[in-house]
Amino acid sequence: MKATSANLLSVIKGPRQFVIPIYQRTYSWQLSQCNQLFSDIMRISKEDHVHGHFLGSVVYFQESIHTVSDVPQLLVIDGQQRLTTVSLLILALANFIKENDVEIDTNATKLLNYYLLNAEEEKELRYKLLLTRRDKETFINLIKGIDLGSNPSQRILENYEFFKSKIHAQNVNDVYNGVLRLFIVDVALEKDKDNPQLIFESMNSTGLDLSQADLIRNYVLMGQKIDLQTELYEKYWFPMEQTYGNDYASKFDWFIRDYLSVKMGAIPKIGKVYEEFKNYVQGSKSPDSITEIVADIAKYSKFYVNMVLRKEADKDLNRLFANISKLKVDVSYPFILAVYADYDNGIISKEEFAEILKLVENYVFRRAICGIPTNSMNKTFAQLYKSVKAENYVESLQAAFQLMDGYKRFPADAEFEKEFVNKDVYNFRSRNYLLNNLENFNRKEMANTDEYTIEHILPQNENLSESWKQMLGENWKDIQANYLHTIGNLTLTGYNSELSDRPFVNKKTMEGGFNDSPLRLNSFMKTVEVWNEGNINKRAKELAQKAKHIWFAPNLAEETLQKYSRKEVNETAEYTLEHYEYLNGEMLELYEALRKRILNIDSSVRVEYKKKIHCL
Repeated sequence: MKATSANLLSVIKGPRQFVIPIYQRTYSWQLSQCNQLFSDIMRISKEDHVHGHFLGSVVYFQESIHTVSDVPQLLVIDGQQRLTTVSLLILALANFIKENDVEIDTNATKLLNYYLLNAEEEKELRYKLLLTRRDKETFINLIKGIDLGSNPSQRILENYEFFKSKIHAQNVNDVYNGVLRLFIVDVALEKDKDNPQLIFESMNSTGLDLSQADLIRNYVLMGQKIDLQTELYEKYWFPMEQTYGNDYASKFDWFIRDYLSVKMGAIPKIGKVYEEFKNYVQGSKSPDSITEIVADIAKYSKFYVNMVLRKEADKDLNRLFANISKLKVDVSYPFILAVYADYDNGIISKEEFAEILKLVENYVFRRAICGIPTNSMNKTFAQLYKSVKAENYVESLQAAFQLMDGYKRFPADAEFEKEFVNKDVYNFRSRNYLLNNLENFNRKEMANTDEYTIEHILPQNENLSESWKQMLGENWKDIQANYLHTIGNLTLTGYNSELSDRPFVNKKTMEGGFNDSPLRLNSFMKTVEVWNEGNINKRAKELAQKAKHIWFAPNLAEETLQKYSRKEVNETAEYTLEHYEYLNGEMLELYEALRKRILNIDSSVRVEYKKKIHCL
């Protein structure tokens, strides 16, 4: 490696071409960065005591010394943003000089032939800077001065127009003199001696300049020959990037994290995805088969995009993916990706895949209703695929869910119904999802519940009207406090402001009231004349019965479960209260009193004796 401080224009001048590899991100400097560069150039042009302005480094290597042409092609590892921006400024300067009569110690032809063109060459080799994709086409068309086409690179065009607007007769000499005083660290690598990937990593070690996705793409493609780079990028990587659209920057890192979770059986930290990806590739059984790895990434990426960005063509599966997304249970994605691959390979049918997705949805929702902490679910889903038995795929997963206990449990019907009736649904994160599913269960003509708002049948107003107090009875305050936000007292309406705090009979009979409503959630109110504690409870229990069927739990027979029960003795079976010798006398009485109090807090609380503790 040879690194020297050098004048930027001296580095560019002469027969050479800087090539931006196909895997590098496209040109991305914003107008604010261009404006800062222009300000720096104007400043140094007027300050004689300032030697110059340091732009940063330009790192490159020559792909092959065995070229037919006299123009070496230099692959840029770092510095493409700076090279491109200065080239756009030089082009704007050259065009201004060509179009205006100004006195300056250069001319447009010199600027073009010294710094933008290899004047004696033809075709692409004629250009000193060769960008990628639309950037390349737009930049070349700007140099040629021809039509840019219908879809030019916006960053290239906007930044060129910016520089063009900043140059005028009064400052053109200052602009030129400032550009002459730009300096860089010129880093020329020797391909067979230096490791471009290691140098690239060290220059981006903070992770601020490039995303994990950028680092991974460069790692995969940088070390390959140009032909293989192009093949992998064109066939797999670029089409994969395109499927994410504007979500690529925010979603791809998370996809790779989930992909690695599937492949390695462990969940990497999001900030360590790049490091773990390198470990995965280097530890692969076929380390030389980078094509197989990239093809596999592209395959799983398609599953991820279908699932997370809901681009699945099958409407039934897409609806299930949407429900899982609404529950914000990203930790299930590694498991679903593995099952999706089996579905794609024909190991399971669409119906089986749909049933498994529904199990995931129901598991997450029941736990949320029962208030079970979510901090263990990432490990639960990371290990769940190990429970799959190919010969009884769905049944083995049903058994795995049903056999979970303690904080991992799939809440049974009794617990779920009790918590569903008493849950503060109004302040529940997934309340819209809940109400939508209650309304549209087994319904072919779906109601768009997004067009409705939530209505408290018994009003929220602490100053209830006399008619409401009389209907509720002397305990009206307690009833309002206990039932206000529960499912029995909540519904959907398009007439929220009209219903307001009106008496119940008015809410029923007015235009747009419950008696007029097409929503099934309002059916119960049509059948009763009063709204009190009894009817709130009755409606809540009816909805709980419905919810039990919507979000069903696995219910395999005991003899079937026995086939899947763990052989090992688990901790809860190995340890009992008797193992805690120090718990006796007054200490045991105190423990029992505390245990009862804690168990009474919520039906989701369980007692588990995890290990024997020795008293010191």
